[in-house]
Amino acid sequence: MVSSSIDEKDFEKQPSGSHVEEADAEFGGPEARKELERKLLWKIDLRMSILIFIYILNYIDRNNAGAARLRGFEADLHLKGTEFATLLSILYVGYIIMQVPSNMFLNWMGKPSLYLPACMIVWGTISCLTGASDFVGALLTRFFLGFVEAAFFPGALFLLSKWYKRNELGLRTAILYCGNIISNAFGALMASGILNGMQGKLGHSAWRWLFFIEGALTIAIATIAIFVLPDFPATTKWLSEEERALAMRRMEEDAGVGDEQQTEQGGESGLWMAITDWKVWWLAFALTSQVVALSFNAYFPTLSATLGFSPTVTLLLCAPPFVFAALVTFFLSRHSDRAGERFYHITVSLAAGIVGFVIAISTMNIAARYVSLFLMAQSYAGFVVLYAWMSNTFARPPSKRAVALALINAFSQLGNVAGSYVWPSAWGPTYQNSYGICIATCGTAIGMCWVFRQHLMRLNEEGGQRMRYML
Repeated sequence: MVSSSIDEKDFEKQPSGSHVEEADAEFGGPEARKELERKLLWKIDLRMSILIFIYILNYIDRNNAGAARLRGFEADLHLKGTEFATLLSILYVGYIIMQVPSNMFLNWMGKPSLYLPACMIVWGTISCLTGASDFVGALLTRFFLGFVEAAFFPGALFLLSKWYKRNELGLRTAILYCGNIISNAFGALMASGILNGMQGKLGHSAWRWLFFIEGALTIAIATIAIFVLPDFPATTKWLSEEERALAMRRMEEDAGVGDEQQTEQGGESGLWMAITDWKVWWLAFALTSQVVALSFNAYFPTLSATLGFSPTVTLLLCAPPFVFAALVTFFLSRHSDRAGERFYHITVSLAAGIVGFVIAISTMNIAARYVSLFLMAQSYAGFVVLYAWMSNTFARPPSKRAVALALINAFSQLGNVAGSYVWPSAWGPTYQNSYGICIATCGTAIGMCWVFRQHLMRLNEEGGQRMRYML
């Protein structure tokens, strides 16, 4: 099989000492190279940081329906039964369909600084239109919102993997995903202010203003991103020739394969290598299981409301658990990079999340249930380390990496579709059945990751010094 010849034979051949010395000499010696590399990483990190703000808005635009639900969204649209869950899940139809084609196009185009902001402008516009819709209109805008938002996260993962080495990627992936986590805290605070202060302004309900304002903010940030985001090392114009050469050399040395300039020109090689590698599908199912376990995210205001406070206080209480989750994610991912280990870092976080689910099932005590929300939210840390593990495992060639990351992430969104129906109002306020489903799917994800680790260990043993899959 084509993929095995690349992943399991040529993966991560280490450069010899003489080659390292030659590479250092090209950049003025070891010390000069270290200084140049430090400046290059600082420059790239600074520009990549805008991805955090984009991801915050990506998730705010996707999840603002949960906050709007507290202030008349369902009543104004005359929603009944599972119609609200359908509004949430319909987004993921387009989101699933478009991720692989989008990443293949991005790899071929080589211009993420234009492609990602353009998609962002479109989804910001669609989000604004949601605020002016009835039920059918909201259903259509949510459907098309998924199509356009599909470009961002797999595209951002692919962009990071084109610039950062494996021992740098976990931390950067974590920082990116902190945008998602922070959006739950920041989005709740923003929604609280808008929903509390905009009711009846210009004749519109407060929840409609929520969509108008957040969509407009997305368009504004997208315009700035066009001038900030980098492209790929080979196509970024604001690098010096020496910086460009070092950026490309770093990635070649990291994997031992000089294929950084490979694109999808005229063939389906990357697509074929990804869909015929069982490891891609195994991680896709593991990630899907974990996404179901994280389905509490879309209903977090609802779960916070079970504590018995007013709508404004309920939204404010949503923020601290996700601030805590962002901090845990940062430190866990950083430690995972430094330790060169993924599985146990994933397991510790997911196990703590299971403890949170168990507490929520076993008591109605307000303090204990609020603590359980913190434990649930921090399970995002293990989820982020799993994303870094994906990027480490499918490092080369770039065409396969682009498809593999998009395919795994797209497939996992089936978990969001299923998760939209895991929290029906009839199961509240205890939501014991919902938490039970989360415990089962979280445990399944841990088990699948353990099996995957055992397989990689065997590959490392068979490959000897040629193999260095991160475990």
